[in-house]
Amino acid sequence: MENILNFTRDDLGIWLEDNGIRPFRAGQIFKWIYIRQTDTFEQMTDLSKDLRQKLEDHFYISRLILDEKQVSADTTEKFLLRLSDGQHIESVLIPEKDHFTLCVSSQVGCAQNCRFCLTAKGGFVRNLSISEIIAQVRDARYYLIQKDLDPLKLSNIVFMGMGEPLANYENLIKALKIILDSDYGLKFAPRHVTVSTSGLVPKITQLGLETDVNLAVSLNATTDEMRSNLMPINKKYSLKQLLKACQTFAIKPRNKITFEYILMKGVNDTKADALRLVKLLAPIKAKVNLIPFNEYDNSEFKRPPKNEISDFLQILLDHNFTAITRKSKGDDILAACGQLKAKLY
Repeated sequence: MENILNFTRDDLGIWLEDNGIRPFRAGQIFKWIYIRQTDTFEQMTDLSKDLRQKLEDHFYISRLILDEKQVSADTTEKFLLRLSDGQHIESVLIPEKDHFTLCVSSQVGCAQNCRFCLTAKGGFVRNLSISEIIAQVRDARYYLIQKDLDPLKLSNIVFMGMGEPLANYENLIKALKIILDSDYGLKFAPRHVTVSTSGLVPKITQLGLETDVNLAVSLNATTDEMRSNLMPINKKYSLKQLLKACQTFAIKPRNKITFEYILMKGVNDTKADALRLVKLLAPIKAKVNLIPFNEYDNSEFKRPPKNEISDFLQILLDHNFTAITRKSKGDDILAACGQLKAKLY
């Protein structure tokens, strides 16, 4: 039997047609699964009993197992989710002023081995399936329903959880089709979905051609020497290659690419770093998220003093960049940027 969450609506339509069933039924099935949050085919009462039985014989509908939940002082919630093979991932539900954002994982662990990231310490185990990506979003909406909240208040998704999304590209793209399905799927607007990458250059261009989602790039350094020291992927794809891919990334006229820059004391936080960042990003429609390093036990890096963070930001603003210092939510429960590290078995 197959997990039906692994099927896009087009894929399900093909399966139905191959089995002598009119493909438009795929929309009805999707509506039950993603809008009505149904967990059994028997509940799909606008389908014939024969079709419901056929679906029951070939598919199942799954949810991830919530093994642990932590709630931050700022009400950010981190979920430890168990997969069918016993592996674990984490996702984070972030409260905003009038909506929620979900930070979604794409892999069990991560192979990029960025020195500042806690996820890297656990190594890489495997890619997530389409259904495991989708279930994080579907289950989070169901969680809001259980709390008597409007599930559509979960309107934003950031692929900034465990793993490198572009290293799981095919499953990411299929999952995005379900997430962005505005008729019967999860109905997220492309402008509210962001995919972050450490810099898999060939896939950046491909993502721009295949989707309308936002791109975020984890940059963190302004020289190849420093970036290669912090992020091994830079040894394969240099800053020049990365920024060229960003220049050609297909974005809508009013959109900008977000560059995430984690400020680490005595590493990449000087005035010279800020001025180099200005020069590097000048040819690109860019906005900058400065992220003061989120410290964790035994981390080799430290957060810069507030005045140095402010000085760095001011240089960007003085050069007419859209830039903010991002307050990472959930850092008291290790749910902030770079802190996710689920139990790995």
